[in-house]
Amino acid sequence: MIEFVKGYIDYVSPEYIVLNVNSVGYQIHTPNPFIYQVSEERLVTVYTYQHVREDVLALYGFQTREEKNLFLKLLNVTGIGPKGALAIIATGEPTQVIHAIENEDEEYLTKFPGVGKKTARQIILDLKGKLQDVVPEAFPSLFEPDINVAASSNNTAFEEAVEALKVLGYGDREIKKITPTLSKETLTTDQYVKRALQLLLQ
Repeated sequence: MIEFVKGYIDYVSPEYIVLNVNSVGYQIHTPNPFIYQVSEERLVTVYTYQHVREDVLALYGFQTREEKNLFLKLLNVTGIGPKGALAIIATGEPTQVIHAIENEDEEYLTKFPGVGKKTARQIILDLKGKLQDVVPEAFPSLFEPDINVAASSNNTAFEEAVEALKVLGYGDREIKKITPTLSKETLTTDQYVKRALQLLLQ
């Protein structure tokens, strides 16, 4: 098992990042790739989970061990795969997720892509009372958003955010509903994704 990898961000896409570790590029699927920025100078640690199936070998990466731990707990729920677990974590608001589980808020949980009432109920049954070791406050952002970059490339940032939402499983109809609100704001891609997820989960 690869506990973590440390290197430089070589590439960022809506679905994954590429981490350059001693001249080897690791493709790592992350909840919100746009929290990272391409840099040959900033050394980044990504906590990883290696997902192995007969037809799949993939690395999933997280900012902290706590975030990774929440991902692993979600994977233990029947009906939740890596993509579904990433979509839930991508909100950047684990406190709300844990609160929903502890308070049996099925309505909130069903707002995530691929989570119906049956799966929401299963999440609650499997995880309620078992998330004490997940510390929401330990989810810092790796980088401060660069507002100047956002202002100069607003359209690109918005388009990248839309692609990231599609990768997480949100459909065109859902995205179109929140587009008018998002288009009024000038944000970085990371901020667009977080803001969009907040709107989608209202």
